[in-house]
Amino acid sequence: MTPATDYAASDLQRETADSLQGLVALQFGTNWCGYCQNAQAVIEPVLASRPDIVRYLIEDGPGRPLGRSYRVKQWPTLVLLRDGKEIGRVVRPQDATPLQDLVQSASR
Repeated sequence: MTPATDYAASDLQRETADSLQGLVALQFGTNWCGYCQNAQAVIEPVLASRPDIVRYLIEDGPGRPLGRSYRVKQWPTLVLLRDGKEIGRVVRPQDATPLQDLVQSASR
């Protein structure tokens, strides 16, 4: 997995996300968000250690339907899916523990 640092507008639809197979991390935020920038130091090493997790960095904001469908309210929010079903999320991680716990529980 190459380090992903830029949020991009996504045409990913909820129906498509619901049909994704395997482990997928949907990371919602923006490039200008200070919380998102600071959280990268926490998020990057954890997800880099899990090449089995496909990661999407999705630029979020008002009127963005994918983020609204997952009820994203704060950035960054990582929603972890297994075969299209949400198995957990982490909002504004300040240390690696909650994210590590989430990805570790996904292996069970």
